[in-house]
This record gives sequence, structure tokens and C-alpha cells, in this order.
Amino acid sequence: MEPLFHRCTAYLHKLCNEIPERCVGSSGNRRATHFFETEISSFGWDTELQEFDAIDWEDGGAILTSQGLSFEVQVSPYSLGCDVESELVCASCVEELAQLKPGGKILLLYGDIAREPLMPKHFVFYNPIEHQRIISLLEKGNPAAILCATERNPALAGGVYPSPLIEDGDFDIPSVYMTDAEGRRLLPDEGTTVALKSLSRRIPGKGHNVVARKGKNPCGRIVITAHIDAKKGTPGATDNATGVVVLLLLAKLLADDTGDRQIEIVALNGEDHYAVPGQMLYMSKNKDRFQEILFNINIDGAGYKEGKSAFSFYGLPEEIEQNAREVFRTYDGMTEGVQWPQGDHSLFVQQGRPAIAISSQWVTENIASQEITHTPKDTPAIVDCRNVVEIAEALHQLVRKYGTDPTDCFT
Repeated sequence: MEPLFHRCTAYLHKLCNEIPERCVGSSGNRRATHFFETEISSFGWDTELQEFDAIDWEDGGAILTSQGLSFEVQVSPYSLGCDVESELVCASCVEELAQLKPGGKILLLYGDIAREPLMPKHFVFYNPIEHQRIISLLEKGNPAAILCATERNPALAGGVYPSPLIEDGDFDIPSVYMTDAEGRRLLPDEGTTVALKSLSRRIPGKGHNVVARKGKNPCGRIVITAHIDAKKGTPGATDNATGVVVLLLLAKLLADDTGDRQIEIVALNGEDHYAVPGQMLYMSKNKDRFQEILFNINIDGAGYKEGKSAFSFYGLPEEIEQNAREVFRTYDGMTEGVQWPQGDHSLFVQQGRPAIAISSQWVTENIASQEITHTPKDTPAIVDCRNVVEIAEALHQLVRKYGTDPTDCFT
């Protein structure tokens, strides 16, 4: 374990400390994918860069004033900027919003309507009808700007508080967000004139998935994934540098693999981006090829220093699930955990392919209360590299079981 432990530590430092930002579309994100491709190529893997357009954004801050008082607000990610002074109108539910005529005014959303983040308007994987209706009402109402007062919601927003209600580069009404307490403080000023200046701009950029392959037979191929991007403003150690490190360690362990079955290691790029561009591109490129996949293994949120690593199964054939259990039970630091949909394994499950998700028991069991994900607290200090190495070794053992016996493609 010792050489892998030192390699793990070096990789984690590279991704979280030497590269300051890994948000999609940024120069840091491109540095991260270049590093990943260079490193995995050095282990003898054939690599493919899948390029896509991506929007990054620059947050210059925001100022909200009313009745001579200032309010603490933050720029919504990917929002357009604004400099507007207008009447304040308010809505706490969809019905109130439908009755308003907010055109040219500054609109405060609070209470029930701001209880959970709105899905981006073009997000295809999960987009509740109520969210679509809210977005439609906002665009038809055409306020000059939107103020969003949000409550703490770790299950949906990670540890960020306040969290943005709107995070969508395809939504063109400027918006900012604040705590629910600041919203209550502003609410009595409804009907008066307030002023909002938000310095925010979108930056067109490029991003890449990195796909690495060994083996020539794609029928029954095994696909191992982790997302390489991170939210702006966080080192993204467990979300998801540790997943990327597992991919690199596994690639090193499989460097001498000569099996015929194709093994595909994929650094997906966009899980924390409003448009999930890397995932959309990967799905497009595999539109007619998902039936080739034997199963997917996805790593996200792994390596937390407290507790064990947690695995969960999604539609695995009985034999594969039994083999996986046999492998994982030989490692003291691994245990079966709860199922969770918030990861790239869901892409494969939705296409009818079996999957295994690997995370940290502490993360999955505390998903509704933890205050680390998507925050500056997600640093290498909260990672135990022994857990990361153990995951790589366990996956190496599992993948080896299937590396030399390709089967027919599934239907």
C-alpha cells in the first residue's frame, strides 16, 4: 500500500492545491483534465479527449440597498449582471407568483417557493413540473432582477448556506441570493424602491471528458467513472478529487492488464455544472452503445476520514453482485451503504445498465445534515488516503475477475 499511498497523497495535492479551481470551462479545469490524461497515458492506456463548449462565470459581488440599509447578497452562479433601481414585489408560493405583474420590478422569492434549488431549465435528468412552471412564470413576468431568500438545505445544496435558488446559464434574468433571515428583514420594504447592483459575467470556455481504454473487445465492457470538476470556490477533495485519484490508482494497478475485454476509465466533466456538459456528451457518443456495457462503477464522495467506504448496487446481475460482495468483504474498510441517486452512476442506471456506486459511509448517511460538500471545507485534510487506496485495490481485484472473458453484448 505504501507506494500507492504516496501516489494518492501527491495526486490529491495536485488536484486540490496546485490547481486552484476545477469548475467546468475554467483554465483550472482544463489543467486538471490535461494532468489526468498525461498521467493515465503514462500507464499505457489509450486516451480520447472529448471536447465540448462550456460556460464559466466570474463573480464580482453584489450590493443590495433599501431604505438606506444594506443587505448581504451573493451573485447566483452563471447569472447575468445588473444595475437596477425599482419597486420591490414579493412572492412566497407559485400561486402568488402567478398573480403578480413583476415586469421591470425587483422580485423577492422567499418561503415555500424558495425551499429547494430550481433545476436548470434544460436539465434532462430530473426536472419537476413545478420547477418548470416557476421558471416559465419568471420568464413571462420578466422582472428586472430576482432576489432569492433560501433556507439551509444540505440534502440538495451540500454544505452551502445560503444556497442559490437559480443556477442556470440559460436563464437570462439577473438574480442574487441571500439567507432566509435577510429575506425576512427585507420583506417589510415591499412596495418601496430598492437598488441592486450585481457584477457577474459569463465566460465562454471549453472542457473535456478524458476516456482511457484497455482491451479491444467493447462487448461487455466495464466502465469506471468519476467526475473531475468541482464547484467554484471549493478545493473539491471528496467532491470529487478522491474519485479521480481512485481512477488513476486503478489505472496504475491495471497497467499490465492484457485481457481482451475492454476496460474504460472515464473522467467525466460536469457533474457540478448546471448543464452537465461532459455527461451529456458521453451519453450522446454512447447513444447506441450502452447495451455493450457489462456494468458501471462510479466513485464520488469517497475517502472521508471518518467511517468506512460504502458501496451500493443498482440492478446488478446476481453473479456480479455476489462476486462484488465477496471482493469487498475482504477489505475491513468497506461496507454496504444506502443507495443514493446523486451521482453519475444514475446515467447508466437510466440507460438500463447495472452499476456500483462507491462513496463514504459518513457522506451518504449524513447527506441531509453535513456542511462540507461544495464549500471551502472540502480540503485534503478531511481525507484518509488509506481509504482511497483500499477502494482502488478492491476495484482492481473486482475488475480482474472480468478482464479476460468477454461476453455477448446485452439487449
